[in-house]
Amino acid sequence: MAEIQLRGVTKIFDKSVRAVDDVNLTIEDQEFMVLLGPSGCGKTTIMRMIAGLEYPEAGRVVIGNRDVTDLPPRKRDIAMVFQSYAVFPHLKVFDNIGFGLKMQKASKAEIRQRVEEAAGLVELTPYLDRYSAQLSGGQRQRVAVARAIVMRPSVLLMDEPLSNLDALLRLNFRAELKRLVAELNTTTIYVTHDQVEAMSLGDRIAVMRQGRIIQCGTPMEVYEHPATEFVGGFLGSPPMNFLRGTLAREGADPVHVTIGGHHLPAPPALASRLNQEVLVGIRAENIEAAPAAERSGDAGLVARTVVVEPLGSHVLVTARVGDQLVKVMAGIDAPIRAEDDLWLQPAAPKLRWFDPASGQEIARASG
Repeated sequence: MAEIQLRGVTKIFDKSVRAVDDVNLTIEDQEFMVLLGPSGCGKTTIMRMIAGLEYPEAGRVVIGNRDVTDLPPRKRDIAMVFQSYAVFPHLKVFDNIGFGLKMQKASKAEIRQRVEEAAGLVELTPYLDRYSAQLSGGQRQRVAVARAIVMRPSVLLMDEPLSNLDALLRLNFRAELKRLVAELNTTTIYVTHDQVEAMSLGDRIAVMRQGRIIQCGTPMEVYEHPATEFVGGFLGSPPMNFLRGTLAREGADPVHVTIGGHHLPAPPALASRLNQEVLVGIRAENIEAAPAAERSGDAGLVARTVVVEPLGSHVLVTARVGDQLVKVMAGIDAPIRAEDDLWLQPAAPKLRWFDPASGQEIARASG
């Protein structure tokens, strides 16, 4: 068992900076957990406390029902892959991978067997006799991963291991890494600020901000149902649209929100907020766009196209609704040009409702 529990963990730097603020989190045995957030949010500090490289001011770290808060890193049965490759330039790939085993005084036969096994998992077998200078960036990162997994740790920690790779290498290595972790059956914690990596790799994502976990759930839970405006704006490319509007109702009609002089349906639960401002969240792919002349129905928004960006599989349209901008994904053949008048119809079940002051979700459309 390698379940990890963070119990009220707090880390303070310079006597006043709360890098991690009373974090509680349980990571299940063999789970792939991603810590996601902007620079300085505390995600790497959490990983370093799990590894034993930082000591918490408060709280406990438990790995596999064992309180390891006061144990040194070497006694925690963990391995870590850092952002930099940190491969030894004077050693060949074989010796780089087997370095930890050699320090543990494993036999030569065991070292060879385990190094060859790890190298096979990361497809480095043909390169075992090469020096790091003879490898590409992606191959060096594989060496760093192999050096960690060869120790057969209960917990594998990865701190932005793909950030030094170019876009294509990152894409390819991401798929390899997901396959590898699935084969290892190791509890894995992965730190990143890249929401694409988080979505594609994690069993669950913990979104962090200012030392706290704002939301934790499966990738699609967090993407579809962000708990706050921050989460919706951080996760997704493009990020979620947020439009300010005012809640209203005429007589016995259903509650609606007015944006730029047009109406969208609102959940009945918001009836208590009539005449108040609200933030309406909607993903770009959940908005249908058509020329204004083809307008259908009353529930929609009139917009003016600002920019049209062809992206191969689709077109990303930036449009203006009153004085607010909105991003829309349209088909690659959509007849949309700059300065066109558009009729936008957001999918009502996909609308998310947030308080403008706190940024907290306050309602969700049915469906």
